Amino acid sequence: MKFHLLILGVVVSMALASVLDSFSLECHKAYTSCVENAQKDISEFTSIVDEGKCIPDFGEKCDSLCSKVLDEFTSSAPDSDDDPEKVAVFDGKVKELSRAVDSPLQVLYYKQLGLLREKALGRYRSHSADSAANDYEAMQVADAFFAKEAEAATRGAAGAGWDYAAEQAQLQSTMNELAARNKKLAEATQKAQASQQSILQYLQQQQAQIQALQQQLYGQQGSPWQLALAYRVPDTSINLSGAFQDGRTSIQMTCVPDSSRQYLGQHGFTYGVGPGNLGLSVNLNL
Repeated sequence: MKFHLLILGVVVSMALASVLDSFSLECHKAYTSCVENAQKDISEFTSIVDEGKCIPDFGEKCDSLCSKVLDEFTSSAPDSDDDPEKVAVFDGKVKELSRAVDSPLQVLYYKQLGLLREKALGRYRSHSADSAANDYEAMQVADAFFAKEAEAATRGAAGAGWDYAAEQAQLQSTMNELAARNKKLAEATQKAQASQQSILQYLQQQQAQIQALQQQLYGQQGSPWQLALAYRVPDTSINLSGAFQDGRTSIQMTCVPDSSRQYLGQHGFTYGVGPGNLGLSVNLNL
C-alpha cells in the first residue's frame, strides 16, 4: 500500500512539474513576442537620436511603451490560477520584460541628455555673447532650458530610476569654466586696449613736441604756402628742382640720364658730367 502511494506521489509531482514547465514555456513565448514588438518602437527612437535629434516628450512616450508591452504580456500569457508557483513564474517574467524594454530606452535617454546639454551650452554661448547679458543670466537661461527639456525626457513611472542630476551638474560645471575663461579674456582685452591707448597718447605727445620744435626752428607758425619748381638744363642731364613747404626752402640738383639714352651712345648721357660720367646730387635747405 505504501509503495503504491509513493508511486502515486511521484506521478503527481511529475504531472505538476510538467504543468509548470508548460506554463513557463507559454510565458516565455509571450515574453519573446512582446520584446520583438517593443523593439520596433525602440528602433524608431534610436534612428531619431542617432541623427542628433531630440524626441519631444521622450519620457512620456517611454512610459506609454512600457505600459503597452506589459499589458500585451498580461493578455497573452496564460492565467496563473492563483497557483503560487505559477504566480512566481509570471512575476519573474514581468520583471524581466520591464528590464528588457527599459534598458535600451535608458541608453537613448542618456544620449538625448547629451544632446540637450550641447544645446544648452549653445544657448549659454549665444546669450553670453550678447553685451546686454552677463554670464550669470546666460547660465540661468541655459540651465532652465536643460532642466525643462530633461524633465520632459525622463520617465515618470515609479521605480524607473531615470535621473538627470549628474548631467545637469556637469553642464553647470562646464558653464562655470567657460565663464572663468571669458572673464580672463575680457581682462586681457581691456589691458591690451589700455596699453594701446597709452602708446597712442605717447605718440601724439611726441608728434606735438616735434611740431612745436619745428615751429620754433622755422617760425612760430608754419606757412600755408607750398611751392615746387623743376628745370632741366637744355642739352644736359642736369635737373634743378626747388620746393617751399612749412617755412622751409629746398633746392636740389640731380644728374638724370636722358630718356633717349639708347640713341646717345653707350654711356647714355648727352654730355659727360664729371669723370666717368658719375652722377651728382646736391640738396640745400635754407
